Amino acid sequence: MARFRWTRLRWPLFRDILAVGAVAAITSLQTNVTIALATALVASTAGTNAIAGFGTGVRLEYLLIPLIFGLGAPLVALVGTNIGAGQKQRALRIALIGGAIAFAISEIIGLIAAFWPHAWLALFSSDPAVIETGSAYLRIVGPAYGFFGLGMALYFASQGAARLFWPLISGTLRIIVAIGSGWLMLRLTGSLNWLFAALALGLIVYGVVLTTAITQGAWFRRSQ
Repeated sequence: MARFRWTRLRWPLFRDILAVGAVAAITSLQTNVTIALATALVASTAGTNAIAGFGTGVRLEYLLIPLIFGLGAPLVALVGTNIGAGQKQRALRIALIGGAIAFAISEIIGLIAAFWPHAWLALFSSDPAVIETGSAYLRIVGPAYGFFGLGMALYFASQGAARLFWPLISGTLRIIVAIGSGWLMLRLTGSLNWLFAALALGLIVYGVVLTTAITQGAWFRRSQ
């Protein structure tokens, strides 16, 4: 029979939990920060309908997160179990296969949205200005959704490996590239299409940098 009893809190246990959990919490905020700042840039350039169109389009990106979570949760367990058992190459192979599946699923959704944006946008609004801005976003950013799915899957896998430095770096680079270059292009051109191109580039950087770091052995350098 289980019994409750008081016990002394032990810092080593908290340290092990926070080493992954605290960094993971910051990483989870990065997508929200990117989209919030991008929304502010849209608001500074265009009107209310453009904001609504961008918000409706980017909602599809948000919906990819719980979808990839379905792959990410088992990746955490599989990668962690294999690294704990000393099967480093098998853990790496599992992570990359999971990342490839996430890339394929996200890319298919992104391409469908890019070719037929009205099918998604019309669910929320029939206003021509909203449809126009949302369609521009999905046509430009949708084809880069695969890299977002790839990066998200490898972020979950990195939790299993207890190595979250590169997911944090990749997410930070995404913010810098997407918002920094997006702001610059808006100042130079005044066109939202260039902002959307910067957002797409940020997704590509996120997925490529994280994949490159993991395939180059970033998880195992400390142990070596």
